[in-house]
Amino acid sequence: MRSTIRATVIAPILCLMAVVGAHAQGACTKIAYVNTQILMEAAPGRIAAESLLNKTGESFRTALQKEQDSAQKMLAAYQKDQATMTAAKKDQAEKALQAIESDLQAKNQQYQQQFDAKRQEVMAPISDLVKQVLDNLLTEGCYAMILDNAPGASVIVAADKNLDITDKAVSRLRASPAPKIKANETAPVKGAPAAPAGVTGKPPVKPPVQ
Repeated sequence: MRSTIRATVIAPILCLMAVVGAHAQGACTKIAYVNTQILMEAAPGRIAAESLLNKTGESFRTALQKEQDSAQKMLAAYQKDQATMTAAKKDQAEKALQAIESDLQAKNQQYQQQFDAKRQEVMAPISDLVKQVLDNLLTEGCYAMILDNAPGASVIVAADKNLDITDKAVSRLRASPAPKIKANETAPVKGAPAAPAGVTGKPPVKPPVQ
């Protein structure tokens, strides 16, 4: 679970930080690079943020599972009794099951959106801290830009290892106070809930229309 949350939390932030920016002074022409994945791992508050996201995701998952269990019971009852049902009763039951399937799919999407919003809210202070550290190093080192050399995000084919300032940025991060993380969890909204990233609800199987 933790690895899934970590991947879904860090990946969007790394994309945004692929190029931190250019120095305002034209005299600065040096280029450096960092591994932003390592920086996010070292960022103060990251563990607390992941813990909160795991709890939030679990609450969403539990809420969706209850509705899925209820739908599966209805499907099982239909499959048991369909042989003795009249055509009208069978048609009514199938329409009810299909409506439930559509509802579960909609709620699963809503859960996903709600979790994504919570992830952005929780991780924003941490990504802001990482960017602030890099901005400071950019100015102090008189770099024209700092590139991202994280796996999957890097556009650097070859570079002098002396240009890697990841360790310097990690030291700055570890010396920084942890940003405040909002502790309130996002509870599922009745009638408009949603499931965590990487967790999709499996709707009940449609009964065969005979």
